[in-house]
Amino acid sequence: MDKYENNIYKAKGKARRVGIMGGTFNPIHHGHLVTAQEALSQFNLDLVIFIPTADPPHKTDGSIASMEDRYLMTVIATASNNDFFVSRIEINRKGKSYTIDTVRGLRSVYGKEVSLYFITGADAILEILTWKNTEEIISLAKFIAATRPGYNLAKIEDLKAKLFKNKREGDDKIFIMEVPALAISSTDIRNRVRQKRPIDYLVPEEISHYIIKHGLYK
Repeated sequence: MDKYENNIYKAKGKARRVGIMGGTFNPIHHGHLVTAQEALSQFNLDLVIFIPTADPPHKTDGSIASMEDRYLMTVIATASNNDFFVSRIEINRKGKSYTIDTVRGLRSVYGKEVSLYFITGADAILEILTWKNTEEIISLAKFIAATRPGYNLAKIEDLKAKLFKNKREGDDKIFIMEVPALAISSTDIRNRVRQKRPIDYLVPEEISHYIIKHGLYK
């Protein structure tokens, strides 16, 4: 267990509301960071755990950087925020990175009394019915669906109707959070790197340097 895992365990004593931000982070950018900070503030979270995926089952894009590069970029990008932590829980686990395994692991660490909030994009949560063990995931965590301004929220309401017996239950499990910075995308950043276009102000300066130094996304 590395020092970042140890920090998560140390923090659990005070934690009552924990944000979980899983993602490929290929690369991590300001949209991810603003989303995590907004969730921390809006939902009174005690901390947010960033969890880079090792082998994402829904990603087939061959331009995915190595898990260690993505992990290190996430550590670098979050280092200045005392409420942000980075976990290797999926990287250290062999096989595909399934959300259910991660949520189970964190639930075992924090126990039943702590509320877990899984932070993800609205588009991603619309695919939740295709995730492994959907019903169990919903029983173990709440969801914060981050959206861009102008997003069609009817899609989320339709999803709630499919997943829950009544509206109140759905509203207590899936929350909408509007984040303007979500207009930034990792796909666009990778394309810009290939095309030798600037990525300044889209990612933290240290991440831009890391990408250039290690020759990522060419």
